Amino acid sequence: MLFDAEFWVAVAFVVFCGIAWKMGLFDQIIGGLDKRGARVRKELDEARRLREEAEAVLADYKRRRSEAEREAAEIVANARAEAEAAAAEGHARLNEFVARRTKAAETKIAQAEAQAAADVRAAAAEAAVRVSETILREKVSGDAAQDLVRRSLGEVRTRLRA
Repeated sequence: MLFDAEFWVAVAFVVFCGIAWKMGLFDQIIGGLDKRGARVRKELDEARRLREEAEAVLADYKRRRSEAEREAAEIVANARAEAEAAAAEGHARLNEFVARRTKAAETKIAQAEAQAAADVRAAAAEAAVRVSETILREKVSGDAAQDLVRRSLGEVRTRLRA
C-alpha cells in the first residue's frame, strides 16, 4: 500500500494543502470568493433595481395608455353627441324653413284665390251692369228713365263690389 499511486496522490494533496495553508492561499481564495459574491450580490441588487424601475415605467405607460384611450373615447363620444345635436338642429331648422315656406305659399295661394274671386266678382258685376244698362235702355225711355237707370246701376255696382 505504500507504493500505490492513490496513496502518493493523497500524500501530495495533503502536502499541497499544507503549503497552501501556510502561504495564506486559502484566505486569498476565500477573499476572492467573498469579493465575487459581493460583486454578484451588487449586480443582483442593480438588476432588481432596474427591474423595479422598468416595472414602474411599464405601469406608468399602461396608466397613460388607459388615460389616452379613455380620453379618446370621451372625445369620440363628445364628437358623436355634437354631431347628433347638429343633425337634430339642422333637421329642426329644415322643418322650420319648410313650415315657413309652406305657410308663405299657402298665404300667397289664399291671396291669389281672393284676388281671383274679387276679379271674377268685379267682372261679373261689370257684365251685369252692362247687361242691365242695355236692357233698361231698350225698355225705358226719357229723362226720368235715364235717372232711374243711373241710380240703379250705382246701387248694383256698390252691392256687387261689397
